[in-house]
This record gives sequence, C-alpha cells and structure tokens, in this order.
Amino acid sequence: MDVPSRIGRLRERVSGVLPPAAGGSPAGDPPGPVKDDAWGGRLPGSERLRWGIAVGLLVLGGLVLRLWGASHGLPWAYNADENGHFLPQAVGMFRGDLNPHYFVNPPGFTYATHLLLWLRFGGADQVWSAYSSDPGSVIIVGRVASALLGVSSVWLIYLAGTRLLDRRTGLLAAATLSVAFLPVFYGHLALNDAPTVAPIALGLWAAAGVLRLGRDRDYLVAGIAVGLAAAVKYTGGIVLLPLVAAAAVQAAQPGGRVPAMRGMMLALVTFAIGFVAANPYALLDFDNFWFGIAHQSSGAGAGTTDKLGMTEDNGLVFYAWTLTWGLGVVPLVAALGALAPLWRDERRVLLVLLPAPLLFLLFMSTQGRFFARWMLPVYPMLALLAGYGVARVVGWCAERRPDLRHVALIVGGILLCGQGLLASVHVGAVLSKRDTRNETRDWMVRHIPAGEKIVLEPVVPTEWLSDPGHPSDRSDGQRWQRYSFSRSMQDFEGRPVPKPGVPVYLEDYERSLYPALIDEYERRGYCWVITGSTQRGRAEVEPAKAPRAIAYYRELERRAAKVFEASPYRPGADPVDFDFDFSFDYYPRAYERPGATMIVYRLRGGGCAPRAAAGAASAAAATGAPSGG
Repeated sequence: MDVPSRIGRLRERVSGVLPPAAGGSPAGDPPGPVKDDAWGGRLPGSERLRWGIAVGLLVLGGLVLRLWGASHGLPWAYNADENGHFLPQAVGMFRGDLNPHYFVNPPGFTYATHLLLWLRFGGADQVWSAYSSDPGSVIIVGRVASALLGVSSVWLIYLAGTRLLDRRTGLLAAATLSVAFLPVFYGHLALNDAPTVAPIALGLWAAAGVLRLGRDRDYLVAGIAVGLAAAVKYTGGIVLLPLVAAAAVQAAQPGGRVPAMRGMMLALVTFAIGFVAANPYALLDFDNFWFGIAHQSSGAGAGTTDKLGMTEDNGLVFYAWTLTWGLGVVPLVAALGALAPLWRDERRVLLVLLPAPLLFLLFMSTQGRFFARWMLPVYPMLALLAGYGVARVVGWCAERRPDLRHVALIVGGILLCGQGLLASVHVGAVLSKRDTRNETRDWMVRHIPAGEKIVLEPVVPTEWLSDPGHPSDRSDGQRWQRYSFSRSMQDFEGRPVPKPGVPVYLEDYERSLYPALIDEYERRGYCWVITGSTQRGRAEVEPAKAPRAIAYYRELERRAAKVFEASPYRPGADPVDFDFDFSFDYYPRAYERPGATMIVYRLRGGGCAPRAAAGAASAAAATGAPSGG
C-alpha cells in the first residue's frame, strides 16, 4: 500500500501536520475516508469552537440524564450494594480513621465521596447529624459524585477517539456513552460502576498517545489511569491491555524497543502511585486488603453457590444479550462492523481496542454469577469501535455528497444513540416518581400502630423500620417489631434441626420459607405480613429450587386478607418476571415508577383473629379494599 501518497492526500484535507508514530516511522495508513482531521490535528478556531460546543452539549445532556431522578427512594437507599458499600464507609471515615476496613470493593470511590461530603457539610459533626436525621441529604451526595465522575467519561472518550482515530469517531463515541442505558442508570447510584468508566477512558486517551506518539508522558498518564481505574473497581484494571498493546506496537517498530521498555517501566511506577493514592491501605493494611480480594474472587468465581433467581447459565450468551440493551443494538452492530475496515486500514488501532473486550467477556463468562453492569469496564472500547463504524459510513456519504456531510453525521448520531436515549429518558421518568416501598411505608404508618408485630421480607434496608430523626422508644429504635429470619429451625430441605437452628442469610431467605411458618406467625401475634416481588419473584422463576417457598405464598394468600398493594407497573402492563437486572434497573417499558410489587397481608387466624374482630378499625376498613398504588 502506498503510504506516502495516502498521507499526502489526507494532508490536502487536513489543517495541521500528521504526527509521527513511535520510533520515528510514519503513523500508518489513515483509515480511509473517515477523517476531516487526522488524529486530532489542529483546526481553525471556528471549527474548534463548533466541536467544543458539540462535546459540551453531550456532557451536559449526559449529566441531566444522570441527575434526573437521582433522589429516587430517599431517604432510603434500596439498592443493597448502595446501602451497604461505599457511602457507609465514606461516612464512617469521619470518625477519624481513613482505613475503610473493607476491601471486597476498592475504596477509590469511597474516598471521592468522603471528600464531597466534607465539602458539602463541612465536618464530622455535621455529617453525622445529617446521616442520622436526614440520611437522604447524605445519600444524594454520593449519587451526585457518581453522576459527575460517570459523565466525565463522555469528554474523556471524545479526546481518546480524536487522538486514536479522528474527531468524528470521538464525537460519536462520546454520544454513545452520554446516553447508553447502563452508564446512565448506574450514574444514578452511589456505586463504583459508572465512575470506573472515567479513568478507563483516560487510560484509552493515554494509550492512544503511546500508539501515535510514543512519548514518555503518555506512558506516565496511562499508568496513573490504570492505577486509578483498578482502585475504583478492580476489574477496571482491564485498561492495562490497551496500553500493553500500544507499547507492543511501538516495540515492533525500528528503534522502538528501548523507548517501549522504558515507557512501560514508567507506567508501572505511576500505576503503583495511582493505585496506592486512591487505595493507600492496600499497603498499610495489607492482610485485610488481600482478604477482601480473595473474598471478592470466591464470591463471584466459577463454582459459586447457586443464587436463586439467576436463571442464566451461559455467560457468553448472557453478556452478548445485555449489550443489545445496555449499550444498544446499533452501537453493537456498528462496533462489529468496524472490525473489517480497521483490520484493513488501522490494524494497530484494532490491536489496542479489541483484545480487552474479548478477553474481558471470556473472563466474566467463566464466573459463577452474571450481572449486566459487570461489563461496564469495556463500554469505552466498544463505544470507540461503534463510533468508528458509524464514522466510516458518514465519511462514505460525505465523499459522495459533501453538502450533506453534517446531515449524515447527525443522522448517524441519531441512529447510534436513539435506543439508549429513549431508554435513559424512560428510566429518568421512572426514577422521578414515588417508590412503591415508600408508599407502602406511608400506608403502614397510617394503618399499623407503632409497636405492632410484623413479618417483613428483606426487600428494604433495616433503617426503613425507623423514622429518620425521630426514633421510637423501643431499644432498637424501630417503629414496629419485626419477625427475625436470622435462623431457621428447619434446614433448606425441610428437615428439623436442633437449636439454635441454621443461619439464614439474604441469599437463603426464600429457601428458608415453608407453610408452617404461618402457624407460628399467628401463634406469636405477628399479624401483618409484608411481601415484595424482588424476593418472592426469585422463587417464582425457579419453583423447582424453592418448592416450599411457593407453598408458603399459597398458604399465605389462603389464610390472609390482602389489605394493600403497590405496583411499579403502568396500568394494563404485564408484570416483569424476576431478573437480577430488569427487576432493579427498570429497563422494561412496563415500569411506571421504581420499586417492587409490595403487598401487605392481614392474617385472620390464631392470635390475629380476636384483634381483627375487636376493633382494629383502620385495618378492618382497609381489608377488602386493596389499594392499587
């Protein structure tokens, strides 16, 4: 292929000089007719302004999508990971101990949230006061931190795409990350999933610099980015692969071996600096750090105990399916369509972008559990491939109709982002409405007297039983007495066991249910039973694995009156079968508001019968007139 002639033709269309590749050789074949500017070459001021405005609008739009509905569920955090990780550790650090004492997830996001809490409230006393009296005001800080860090990836991936290929690719990749459903949804939660995408995008920008320029400073930035990504989410370290690929390209060029080896040594040093800066107790508390790593690996690895309700058994098929809605069908097809032209015109770029998603997919598919959000670390690579695929089509149209090149870019962007934008707007509208669990609690406050005994499934956090800022006079501060499921007097096969029984963890709850429990409820005066579809649904999608739970719910419906129901679905929509993604991220259009299907039952027999007959007026009025919520 005549490289000099192709570069000459490209220079006629580009303002600026084509940068040399590492080792002093030409940067390689430009990828055909896509480019209006080669690898981020200098543009006239008016052009730079237009590109800047376009990227700014994408960042602003992505931020609006992530903040829309950010107050969902408050003052409670219903996502178990959000309620149990990161934010509680960030608040706990105000005791004066910056050691998170928890390394199952790395603490990079915890430290970022801790800093924002300090900026927002001003000190430990103010944070603790807010956390006890108005926990929602603290939770929202963590969610805003997630949204801000997550949306910064939109700008960073534009820079990476521009440096790696061209501005069109960068802009289209940024548009994809701005609106894609999973990055947007997890930007609503105080979790580390969305924030991890930002240092990964930064690492891709630096890897592009290594590939195109081979400078030591690009290695330095790349190492820091890998360290930060791994310190926010361990699997974020996958961005190391693009750096290694770029270094391998440099080493393969004449005179490039020594610079590549020097660069990787520099990257190793800055990786350590970045990782330790965001996770200092990985060294200072190494034993606990290593225990957390081992626990995380054993909890997700192959051979992990079955998670009731997780019906997927083929990771490759599952993750391919999640990409069709988490990223989008058109972006996925465009990414696949980009492989052939990249192989023909820019194999080195393909070497940087492709191995990481493939190896990550294979690795995650070997784990014992599968969740769509676990693929987020490779979304930036996929977005760049998708952006390039559409940019090739736009470039092809522009060569044939130069007057329509801007129209072609807009149409290509709409096709690339349409599905993600619609899904993200839908989930924003859903999250902005009142959660069914909040509505259920409001009903219970009005109709179930304080101190009453209730059976409440583990579909809400423990704090839900207390009134924020106004704890009850009970020793545990809870409004109602909750039946304890911490131990069961039967094993999960139904065989009696001696005291103190077998421990029941959250994952075991459905397997611990059996019909005779209802006799115990009535005998001990636990007359109110509150169920939620995010627990009941786990047994219903795998009835053969939890037959006693199915019998329990049938017995409950036979012996109790349904006095209240709150549904998250729009009128006339079919309920969504339980799924560890769709039951919690509200992607299906059937959802109208967040939450589970919540039902309050009133038992009629045993110790509950006299109470109903004697004049629990509010309960009697509610019985027979279930609310549709």
